[in-house]
Formats: sequence, structure tokens, C-alpha cells
Amino acid sequence: MAASVDSVETGRLPAPRPGPLPWVAMYHSVGDCSDDPYRITVTPERLGRQLAWLRRRGLRGVSVADLLAARARGEGRGLVGLTFDDGYADFLTHALPLLRRWNCGATLFVLPGRLGGVNAWDPLGPRKPLLTADGIRQAAAEGVEIGSHGLTHVDLTRADDVTLKAEVVESQALLTELTGTRVDGFCYPYGTVDARAVEAVREAGYTYACAIDPGPLTGPHALPRVHVGQNDTTWRLFLKHRLHRLRRRPVEGL
Repeated sequence: MAASVDSVETGRLPAPRPGPLPWVAMYHSVGDCSDDPYRITVTPERLGRQLAWLRRRGLRGVSVADLLAARARGEGRGLVGLTFDDGYADFLTHALPLLRRWNCGATLFVLPGRLGGVNAWDPLGPRKPLLTADGIRQAAAEGVEIGSHGLTHVDLTRADDVTLKAEVVESQALLTELTGTRVDGFCYPYGTVDARAVEAVREAGYTYACAIDPGPLTGPHALPRVHVGQNDTTWRLFLKHRLHRLRRRPVEGL
């Protein structure tokens, strides 16, 4: 397509049009969901059916880094991001085998300040074990992208300046040392985000960051995601996938 008259006269090419936002699914734990007050758990059977549905529709789950890189090359059609928050130990035993079976990638957001601990930030529900350092390295060796979820799962919108910097910067340094690979992705604990947290993440050098519904802050460092849970049958997934593009406005940089 030829450049416009105005762009020829000024010597500048028109700015690229913003594209539709990527579809990024948000998971947490994969296992027994009989006691699940926060709706963060899907059973392996449900996850398997959800991944199978993606493949039947010609879609494939990938890490957020791979999704954004493919979109930058104009090759993102048919890809969706799969993210797993908190770094539960059941990712290795229940999620990873299903990802391999359906030829999917994923991003695992972990807490290097709670290695081998439990989800102590949740006042209700069962204590779920978190991955150890060896477990995170095992996931990385299997091709899973490792991202930071902060150090200890703190709401960054309520953190003081010292805590905010530690959660963002120190977690990245610890994970880079642990995996031997640069950590480019961040995920805001609880999905909450404000302009101050976004700026801290950007200044730390992360390439992207995931939230839940960042509103006007939406961009590469505040990507919206769609919660996927045990109640999401294939029909509900279809609706969520369709509605995502209708509800989310295109944004520059994506």
C-alpha cells in the first residue's frame, strides 16, 4: 500500500496501527479443586479438555514471550498465551505432562522469595506447596518460560518504595541467577496494577508484564489476561475467546 500524500510530503511514514490485544489465559494450580475458595485450581482432566479445545480450533498455547515475538514478526495468528501464576509444585506433576501432550508452551510466574514454601498469602483454603529451586530449573529445562511474580506475593499498589523495588528488581536478579537465563516477564500479584508499579517494572528492564484488567494502563507492561478455571467448559472458553477482542481496545505497542 502506498504511503499517504501527507507522509510523502513530510518524509515520515505513518505510524503503524495498533493491533488487537493478544489473548492470554491465566491459570494457577492444577490438581484437586474440592476445596478451592479462590477458584484458582483446575483439575488435570479439565485442563486437558481445555488444551484439546484450543488445538481443535487451530489454536496453540505458547509462552507470553513467544506470543509477543511472533506478533512482532506478524506471525501471531493462531497463538494464545498460557500463564500459570504462583509457581505451584503441581505444575510439574499435572500441568507439564498435558502441555507436552498437546504441544503447548507456557509461562510460569514464580516467587523466588518463597522457594519450597506454601501459598501463605491466601488466608482461606488449603496450603499448596510451591516449587523449589530445582523444580523451577526443571520447568525451565523443559522449555517453560520463567517469569517473576515478585519476591513474596505482595500487592505492589500498596507497597512502599523499598518493598516495591525489592519485589521487582531483586526477584528478577534471583531468577536470572537461578535459571541462568534473562527474565523478561513480570506478573503483578493479585493482578492489581497502577502507574507507579508499571513504571517500576519498566525501569527494571522487563520486556512485558501481565495483569488482569489494567484498564487505561493496558500496554506491553500491563497486559490483560482472561481467568480460566474449573467451570470453564469448552463453550465458556469459546465465549471468553470471542468476547476478549470485543471488550479490549487495540493498544499501541501490541
